[in-house]
Amino acid sequence: MSMRLAGKTALVTGATSNIGRATAEAFAAQGAHVAVSGRSAERGEEVVDGIRARGGRADFVRADLDGSAAASQALAQEATRVLGGRIDVLVNNAGIYPGDTTAATDEKTFDQVYAVNVKAPFFLTAAVAPAMVAAGGGAIINLGSWVARLGIPIGALYSSTKGAMETLTRAWAAEFGPQGVRVNAISPGVVQTPAPGRAHPAEIMMKGTPAGAMGTPDAVANAAVYLAADESSFVHGIVLDVDGGRTTAAVIAG
Repeated sequence: MSMRLAGKTALVTGATSNIGRATAEAFAAQGAHVAVSGRSAERGEEVVDGIRARGGRADFVRADLDGSAAASQALAQEATRVLGGRIDVLVNNAGIYPGDTTAATDEKTFDQVYAVNVKAPFFLTAAVAPAMVAAGGGAIINLGSWVARLGIPIGALYSSTKGAMETLTRAWAAEFGPQGVRVNAISPGVVQTPAPGRAHPAEIMMKGTPAGAMGTPDAVANAAVYLAADESSFVHGIVLDVDGGRTTAAVIAG
């Protein structure tokens, strides 16, 4: 059985936990050489060790994506070096989520969330995409969120940053697509790693959906593999909902 990402290199930000970790592991399992990026060297090395133990290729690249162009450019440069001179796939996954109400959000928090969730991937893409073009092509996958399109009463700040990433996805698809770089996004629903025997408080947010339960990080990772692989070569500028039907269908209990 051929591996879908054999011979490709990939940089995954926020890859030390949850969706980012699952994506890095899935990419490696499909043959990619993965740069696992995050702030914690301890957690990053744990991810790398696990991938290598299963026969995959991975290296940890520490990065604190604070929104500065310098931090994003430094990550692009180091990841390119670690991956042997090129990045074929970029996954803009790193982000922070403060769940406060609008009135409880101060200016410092506002600036920090936009810096991490929007500015950092903006400047990372600005650093990586032109190199992809020069190398003959590539794929960029952004992480949106179901709350970018279905309003909930808390977390307006976070929701707006994910709306920005989905808008950037379409704009970048128009900008870079004609030059061989496909840009798409994934919009996860309520996704958590389940704890055995324990109900998660977020489960209630999936009531009334076709899935009826939270999703797992692997579900998002599988979608990322598809968007990174050659089989999606005709897919540009979409937001792929992996949300258990949260934003598209309501199940009415009889």
